[in-house]
Amino acid sequence: MRLRLPGGPLRTIATAALFAGVACANVLPGTTAAAKSDYDSPYGYERTWNAALRLVRVDLGLKVLEKDERSGYLLFEYRSPESGTKATSASFEIVHGAKDSSDVKVVVQIPQMPTFHERAMLDGLAHKMHEEYGDAPAPHRDAPADEPDAGADGGDDDYAN
Repeated sequence: MRLRLPGGPLRTIATAALFAGVACANVLPGTTAAAKSDYDSPYGYERTWNAALRLVRVDLGLKVLEKDERSGYLLFEYRSPESGTKATSASFEIVHGAKDSSDVKVVVQIPQMPTFHERAMLDGLAHKMHEEYGDAPAPHRDAPADEPDAGADGGDDDYAN
């Protein structure tokens, strides 16, 4: 397996996650992922998509099989130390929020591997986005639709001068 990670914290986290994964796989040999793992990204769709694609292709050096940015899916071959040279199918799915800047849900599936591999990918993505984009943007709250606007003066006629 070739990992081409930049130096620093991302390399350390990815290496630690992989070694922890190997250790867990040796202790729990029969466990495989029964479900998918997900993460709510506060960085918006475009930033999350770009970071996920770079994580898979550049940072981890994995082969991208198919991608569709509009639909939000990325299919790739996942390799781990415990699988040797054998690749398994994996996917990222990024689900659009209500607006371009709203939170998006990121789903990773690696069906033939234990769930901790999915979690390690999501943790790596979250760390990568924090390193590249800084702290997550503060959530913006829209005014509830059922409350009327107070108007320009913001006051009530009972309190007028």
